[in-house]
Amino acid sequence: MSRPYLTVESVHKYFGGVRALHDVSFAIDRGQIMGLIGPNGSGKSTMINVIAGALPPTAGEIYLENRSLRGISISHRVALGLGRTFQTTKVFPDFTVGEQLLAACHTRFRRGPIGSVLRLNLNRQEEKAFERRVHDLLEFVGLGGTYDTMVSGISSARQRLLMIATALAGDPGMILLDEPAAGMVAVERRELVELIKRIRDRGIGVLLVEHHIGMVMEVCERISVLNFGAKIAEDRPDAIANNQQVIDAYLGQTE
Repeated sequence: MSRPYLTVESVHKYFGGVRALHDVSFAIDRGQIMGLIGPNGSGKSTMINVIAGALPPTAGEIYLENRSLRGISISHRVALGLGRTFQTTKVFPDFTVGEQLLAACHTRFRRGPIGSVLRLNLNRQEEKAFERRVHDLLEFVGLGGTYDTMVSGISSARQRLLMIATALAGDPGMILLDEPAAGMVAVERRELVELIKRIRDRGIGVLLVEHHIGMVMEVCERISVLNFGAKIAEDRPDAIANNQQVIDAYLGQTE
């Protein structure tokens, strides 16, 4: 049976006697954007961490291109085509922007460690190709011209764009964006919306966890809603906006 690129199938997650996720299912294909929303504590970040491999599910399955991810490490999931960002900024402040992205490109290296140490000619060619790729990624996410800039020297909003570029460096088929607009002002969120659309247009699937509901409604094709760890709705943005159960659980709590 052929599945969408990412399939979450009846996932449960318990921490002792605490239910964090209960029987959650959804699916996203490449070139689609799905939002995952819900009140604080509804299980959104737990779901992202289970998909990414940071937490094992108590029950249920997650498939990437028909392959079960059960027992697959975080790094192997990245190599298989799963990228992610984090709620808090995860960058290397003592690196340059280019160095951080070059480090992220290691998942694409075909040459072994001996070749890297000996600096074989094919490795140098590969490194130049990665440098070109890094410059292209920086232009793509809106960070053109920052290759030699220290990561600590760019704003927090631009560091979030760098996290997205870092996730894209592994050439994913699916990217998990966990609160990418945190700390951004309106004009920066507008640029982020356009970037997410460009990612989609590259044929990459996007799962977006974000508390800015207007942004989610604008950019997502479908939205899945969690409350107390269970999925209470999944539909088009206009239908979600008019779903009374969702309004009671979440939309009525927005600022």
